[in-house]
Amino acid sequence: MILMRKGCLFVFITGVCALLYMNCDMNSIHLIQSYISRISPVKEKATSNVSTPATESRIMFVETTDNMEPTPLGVCAVESAAHQNPDKQIYYFMKGFNGNLSQYPQTEYRGIHLLISVKNVVILPLNATELFEGTPLKSWYLKVNPKKEKYWIHVLADACRLALLWKYGGTYLDTDIISLRPLPIANFTCPESRMTFSNGALGFPNLNHPFVWNCMEEFVANYIGDIWGQQGPRLITCMLKRWCNNKDPGDLIGKECNGISFWITNRFYPIPYPDWMRYYDPWKKEDIEETFSDTYGAHVWNYMNSEKKKTIIAGSGSLIEYFSKLYCPNAFNNLIQS
Repeated sequence: MILMRKGCLFVFITGVCALLYMNCDMNSIHLIQSYISRISPVKEKATSNVSTPATESRIMFVETTDNMEPTPLGVCAVESAAHQNPDKQIYYFMKGFNGNLSQYPQTEYRGIHLLISVKNVVILPLNATELFEGTPLKSWYLKVNPKKEKYWIHVLADACRLALLWKYGGTYLDTDIISLRPLPIANFTCPESRMTFSNGALGFPNLNHPFVWNCMEEFVANYIGDIWGQQGPRLITCMLKRWCNNKDPGDLIGKECNGISFWITNRFYPIPYPDWMRYYDPWKKEDIEETFSDTYGAHVWNYMNSEKKKTIIAGSGSLIEYFSKLYCPNAFNNLIQS
């Protein structure tokens, strides 16, 4: 897949795409076309800014609701990832986004316009039918009835991240992870507890990784949509046990097994989900530095706050306010405070 950086001339890109058309699948072409729509004409020579970023330099987010505007927390997650990883392309796939920015006036869609102003962020439409083509997930998607699914938005997101990692490679992050540090390139999983590995942050830099394919097959073969986390953390944990032939993958935390690193819990989940409200409590700076000293991204467990029992209040001194002001200042100043 060929991805062009801002500054390339439309005519040049079109020519390149035409030459490579026979080697591009339709999803690649859709990505190129969507990205072209963001490019502003410049007077520089077309060849001076042409680049083809390596597959592994990609970070991906997914929004599977029909919302046309990302949530403030979602904007914060994407913005923070972009700022902490300026050498990587950040892709935000939104099911409710149609790709035509002219239909999104800035006064109504502040989040989208804030994100597209960040040079290494690209917002793309999420078309599950096209995404699942050529994967085991296609048969499941064609027969499942979303109206009868208890956790459809989350189950669909579980499926989409696997397909994206399989087809394009890179790193997937949930939209409630605030990036605190640059993210290394690696095949990785991360446990949220000793016995459970989460799928909120996954890294498989090279496309077509066999572990991801095995996960998609298991997703379909033993699909249970009525159990929360069955297609997410439970599936990942089960497949890691098989991959490593180990009944207790917790034994491998901090180690590597068959090419996949088992990162320590603090990389993304220094605060466990039962204690999610701690993100809305005041913290001392020294406690923050100690607790998050080896954290790449703070997962704030937004699903636990689905009833909006807690909000980010300016001046509260809460941990999430501290992170928002520091790591996604544009989202905080323009969206979160209001």
